[in-house]
Amino acid sequence: MLSKTSRTIVAVAVAGILLLAGCRSHTAIADINKDPSRFVGKDVTISGSVSSAFSALGNGAFQVDDGTGQMWVYSQNFGVPGNGNNVSITGRVEQGISFAGRSFGVVLRQTEAR
Repeated sequence: MLSKTSRTIVAVAVAGILLLAGCRSHTAIADINKDPSRFVGKDVTISGSVSSAFSALGNGAFQVDDGTGQMWVYSQNFGVPGNGNNVSITGRVEQGISFAGRSFGVVLRQTEAR
């Protein structure tokens, strides 16, 4: 049987593991832009300020600046935040997307609501 101290240590360790499992690490936009092929097809989370945004028919695109670089986010049915808003976006890195007559090289296709 475990002592009270051992049970406390085990409980704290389990709580810490559960807390870390629920956290998403944020990827620097500079890292994605430096080597996009490393991230294509993978889900990542970026955070930053919206520097440009537009939408059409429930879909839209907005640019996020995290201080290390900028990246366009394609939002399909998740809405588009206004310029200047701070956001945290999870999505899949993709290359070669066209939207509203514009072509984007590397984008984050949003996969989860903000």
